[in-house]
Amino acid sequence: MNHFMGIMIESLVAVLLMLTVGYCMLLNKRLQRLKADEHSLKATIAELITATEIAERAIGGLKHTVRDVNENLGSQLTAATQMSVHLKSQLAEGDGLIRRLSKIAIAARPLSSEPEQPAASFSSAAASSSSATVRSSSAKAVAAAAQAFSERRRANGLAA
Repeated sequence: MNHFMGIMIESLVAVLLMLTVGYCMLLNKRLQRLKADEHSLKATIAELITATEIAERAIGGLKHTVRDVNENLGSQLTAATQMSVHLKSQLAEGDGLIRRLSKIAIAARPLSSEPEQPAASFSSAAASSSSATVRSSSAKAVAAAAQAFSERRRANGLAA
């Protein structure tokens, strides 16, 4: 039995050694995958560092662009404000000119004893009147148009 016990123990040791070799092969495969993952992780980290550097440079460029835009926008806003003030003064002058033209047109209108006929009842009698009457009604029409224009300008803030 002594030999039988020795063979049993050696067989048990051989089986355990085979299990150990199989487990070592399994661990070796896992270590190889881990090393491959490590290499891909290093490559990913290198790409991430490169992308971060590019993004930092882009942010620096954007900051520079924003500074330039702020300077240009500030100068353009100043110019626009000056233009707005200039246009307001010109509008005020134009409004004054319209008023003066209206007064001139009203003053140039000859005083007539005939009442003014409405446009809807403009008949053949009005068509046969003298050229002086046509000129005076034309001047009246211009004066009325100028007055209406001035009123619209004041009411709406627009010229037409």
